[in-house]
Parts: sequence; structure tokens; C-alpha cells
Amino acid sequence: MINIKSKSEIEKMKASGKIVAEVLGEIEKNIFPGITTKELDRIATNYIIRSGAFPSFLGVPNYYGGIKFPGAICASVNGEIIHGIPDERKLKDGDIISVDVGAYYNVNHGDAARTFPVGKVSEEALKLIEVTKQSFFEGLKFVKPNNRVSDISGAIEDYVSSFGYSIVKEYTGHGIGRELHGEPEVPNYRTNRRGHRLAAGMAIAIEPMVNQGSDEILLGSNKWTVYTKDGKLSAHYENTVIVTDDEPLIVTL
Repeated sequence: MINIKSKSEIEKMKASGKIVAEVLGEIEKNIFPGITTKELDRIATNYIIRSGAFPSFLGVPNYYGGIKFPGAICASVNGEIIHGIPDERKLKDGDIISVDVGAYYNVNHGDAARTFPVGKVSEEALKLIEVTKQSFFEGLKFVKPNNRVSDISGAIEDYVSSFGYSIVKEYTGHGIGRELHGEPEVPNYRTNRRGHRLAAGMAIAIEPMVNQGSDEILLGSNKWTVYTKDGKLSAHYENTVIVTDDEPLIVTL
């Protein structure tokens, strides 16, 4: 069931989204060669807790029988697409890292992701990061009442494919609010369904996951981390967005 947000609920989502945006800002300031993903997770956890919120991802059950998610952030490096578990590995010059953050505040979730360069990275990596980010904004152009979810999906797919990149199909964007993941599902590619009709007050997380090479994926042995099958780079960009009668409202920027 899709929950249409009231004005007061939207204000609450703006507050949780603001915390997520600030956490990502803190993370970005601390990304450099030599820092561990566990240290980045510690920075995020401390900021979220100090803000009076709770990390949305911490303790999320694993659908494949693995452990509950042990971190406040997903930290996915290079060929890791999503759900990388923070650990003691150190980032290296030339890496890219996708950081996904959620915060639960005032009974509502905010959710966003960014891919950051570590030190001096290749032009190819920078291009992948930029195309992934821009594909979100291409989809955002269609976040208007009476449009369909498939309008967003098609715009993302068209933009990404024009650069020869591939889109991860097994994981999608989603509805968000009191639940971290809810209806509607927001694919980043065309399906044989038009999807839900958008309406003012709907809250969705739009999150293109773009691979440099093939769209084929592998699930890691920890049953969380998802990898590109060919080992090539992947990037991720996400924001929580509210549909309005005017321009869409991004609460995590």
C-alpha cells in the first residue's frame, strides 16, 4: 500500500533527510587513502545518534539467511555494487566508494547514496560517477503527478545506456517513509509494466546503480555484498524525493 504523506509527515521526512545529507557531507570530508570503511561507519553512527536519530540500516534482517546488517552505512568499494559491510580494510588511492546511509527520525526514514573518489582516480571512474549521478536527475524530470514510475525508469535507462554502461536490474528504488522499503518499486530500467501513477505526497527513493561493464552480478559469501560479475567498477546515486504539485522535493540534498 502506498502512503500519501500529509504536510506534517513531509516536514518530518525533511528532517530525517537533512540528517542523511549532513552525514554524507561528513563522510565526504573524511574520505582519503588509508581510512577504513569501519572508521567511516563510526563517523556516520556518531553523527546520526548525536542528531537524535537511529541508523536505519543497523540490524536490518538478511533475506538470504545471513547476519543482520551490522553497520550504519553500506560501504561498497570499486566492483562492489551495494551492501558492502564496513570493516577494517583501508581505502587506497584510485578507489571509488559508494556510501549508502539511512536515518530514522520522527518516525520516518531518510535514505541516500553517493559514490566518492578516493584520492586521484581515473578519468573512466570519474565519468562513471558523473553519469550515474546525472541519470538520477534525468529520472527526476519525470517526478510529477499523473506520470508513471516507468517514466522515471525509462529516462534513467536511456541516459545510462547512451554511454555504454549497464544498469543493475535485481535491485531498485522504492517507496519510503515510516518504512525504509515500501511501495512503489522504482526500477532503473523499463519493464513490461507501466508502474504506479505518481501523486502529490508520494515519497520515493530513486537510486540508479550503474555498472561500467556487464549488468551481471554476484552475491558475496556474507550474503549482503553484491558484486559486479566481471569485476569492473560500479557506482550508486540515491536521494529521497517527495512528489509535489510543483517541482519534486529532494529531502536528502
